[in-house]
Amino acid sequence: MKGSRRSPLKSAVPSNIVSPVRRCSRTACGRPAVATLTYVYADSTAVLGPLATYAEPHCYDLCAEHSERLTAPRGWEVVRLSDGSAPSQPSGDDLEALANAVREAARPTDRGPGGGGGGRGPRSADPVEVARRGHLRVLRSPDS
Repeated sequence: MKGSRRSPLKSAVPSNIVSPVRRCSRTACGRPAVATLTYVYADSTAVLGPLATYAEPHCYDLCAEHSERLTAPRGWEVVRLSDGSAPSQPSGDDLEALANAVREAARPTDRGPGGGGGGRGPRSADPVEVARRGHLRVLRSPDS
């Protein structure tokens, strides 16, 4: 039997397909990776966080679609760590504060004594600011 005449280095075919960008670890997915998945078997936990600085053999890089659809086996917990660069979703407190501000702005104002104030009577004092979260304010009624 005759061996190959080519040396292993000369038989390698140069490729333009390999990209320096890390790709999703899921089979047949070529999208760029945006998150890294790590399993903590001792705690039955899957940790999904920002893309790791370098690829590790025991971690999986996932694209945005696969990281959003990630589920864990029954009895496992998924911990999603945010990287802080993505805009955060509004919380229930933020939405409630916004709804209260809209309601307050829609209320008719008093026009002085006997004026068309919607039957609420004259207001004794302005609300007091109790706390602030970003651009939203928590106001306390002077009656409470």
